[in-house]
Amino acid sequence: MHPTRILLADDHALVRHGLRLILDAEPDLTVVAEAADGAEAVDAAAAGDVDLAILDIAMPRMTGIQAAREINRRAPGIRILILSMYDNEQYFFESLKAGASGYVLKSVADRDLLEACRAAMRGEPFLYPGAVTALIRDYLLRARQGERLPDNILTPREEEILKLIAEGNSAREIAETLVISVKTVDRHRANILAKLGMRDRLDLTRYAIRAGLIEP
Repeated sequence: MHPTRILLADDHALVRHGLRLILDAEPDLTVVAEAADGAEAVDAAAAGDVDLAILDIAMPRMTGIQAAREINRRAPGIRILILSMYDNEQYFFESLKAGASGYVLKSVADRDLLEACRAAMRGEPFLYPGAVTALIRDYLLRARQGERLPDNILTPREEEILKLIAEGNSAREIAETLVISVKTVDRHRANILAKLGMRDRLDLTRYAIRAGLIEP
């Protein structure tokens, strides 16, 4: 597997330099392109050879959120992280709507950015603690206002795969049981983790027990 190829977009050269040092120090991550504004970022992403775009939220010509929206439209295979100085719920929700996998605060980027990159490439969301609180608050507010909430966050097929994962089956065993490809199993697993905001098999097993899918 080649290292994750990263596009780094920030209008401050010094910030880009600092983040690049952090990222390039990791064997599984490499910065292959830089951009000084949102429009440049979109062009660089569209040119190909990028797996992950890290976009500063406040850039000239086109904001990080606008750039994320456009990259998502032009190159949907590229994962996106939004980098921001602001612990702001509106920016956070807009980032998710634009197709970002995560929202990283610049103040703790040295601590969180590497984890966020790896989570994004696994198809998992990365949320800092304040963002998790915002999501829960938003959910509760919608429930209080009588908005219809999903009866079940997972589809029946995802539930089926979750149960098999929690029972200790490998991706190959699940693929054979359900007569689907291993790649399809992996995609479902990534979707389940993303929907539930979880990281690994242990988290999924605990969830399956709580949901009554398997016996403890």
